[in-house]
Amino acid sequence: MRRILGLFFLSSAIGLVACEPGTQTAGTGTPPPPPAVGVAPVVEREMTPSMEFVGRVEAIDAVDLIARVNGFLTERTFEEGGMVKAGDLLFRLEREPFEATLVARRADVERATATLTNARLQRERLEPLIQRGGATQAQLDAAVAAEQEASAARDAAQAAQQRAEIELSYTEIRASFDGRIGRASFAEGAVVGPASGPLARLVRIDPIFVNIPINDRAMLAVRRMQDSSDQFLPYIRLADGVMLEAPGRFDFFDPEVDQTTDTVRVRARFDNDTQLLLPGQFVTVVASAAQPETAIVVPQIAVQQDQAGRLVLVVDPENQVKLVRVTLGDRIDTDWIVLSGLEPGQHVIVEGLQKARPGMLVQPTPTALYRED
Repeated sequence: MRRILGLFFLSSAIGLVACEPGTQTAGTGTPPPPPAVGVAPVVEREMTPSMEFVGRVEAIDAVDLIARVNGFLTERTFEEGGMVKAGDLLFRLEREPFEATLVARRADVERATATLTNARLQRERLEPLIQRGGATQAQLDAAVAAEQEASAARDAAQAAQQRAEIELSYTEIRASFDGRIGRASFAEGAVVGPASGPLARLVRIDPIFVNIPINDRAMLAVRRMQDSSDQFLPYIRLADGVMLEAPGRFDFFDPEVDQTTDTVRVRARFDNDTQLLLPGQFVTVVASAAQPETAIVVPQIAVQQDQAGRLVLVVDPENQVKLVRVTLGDRIDTDWIVLSGLEPGQHVIVEGLQKARPGMLVQPTPTALYRED
């Protein structure tokens, strides 16, 4: 009974204290201040539309130099790995056997020509005799056949002479275009021929191609960008990050999609007078318009995505948060290009996104990275 009375008096005392003036109950305190968030302005930015691809350098012309006749290699006139001009002598084979053959073929032509001349004279003598009965038709027919046979023999001799001249010309192997020549596969004194394999390889270095395999979606974007700009040009970035100053030009689009890789082969042509680009080399091709364009951009960090698409949280002039759906274009550095949904001058939340909800009040503060000038 004493314990029950003690609890009764204790609860009564607590109730009196709670009812005293100046005391506050839980849940009736001052509301907390709006959360602080970092904001960035939506701005217009001048930029050059561009796309990047990985391409492989390819020579416009490359040939394996092969001896077309059998013979001793008597001379090599170039420096391995050096540049040569079109028409430069590169290899010389032993000429004497081919020169002797040519002399013999010329003699055959002269012999055949003499035989043909004699056969023609014989026919011409018999033709008037036929009219006077001094020769038979059979004799004339034989003379005509002999002349035709001599003519055919003369033609064959001339063809053999021409072949001998061609084979003699094959003893000198010359560059068919300007380019860089590789390592020689045979030393002077070696016996070479058509079955020996390449003597060396000649590659055209300037100008040069870059082949770019891209997917069909990127190819359509390149085509549209090219159609919208009179000067949509490819540039090359080397492995060390250096951009070549001189642009190239697109000169070929494969008319079909490769079904094994689902890519389209695009080819660009570049001047290469500095010889920095070598066939087989990988480079980055930056395709961009020559004239810059103005676009609305928003920091990438401000963009969120849900099941309905991409969105940003905008702070209005009354510091109230609003959800705005946006349509975005390409990424430019750390920004997104905004195609629709935002206007320059608006502010989007980039810091404290987890504290902001649509409809609530916030304390916006410009972030250091996105302060307006």
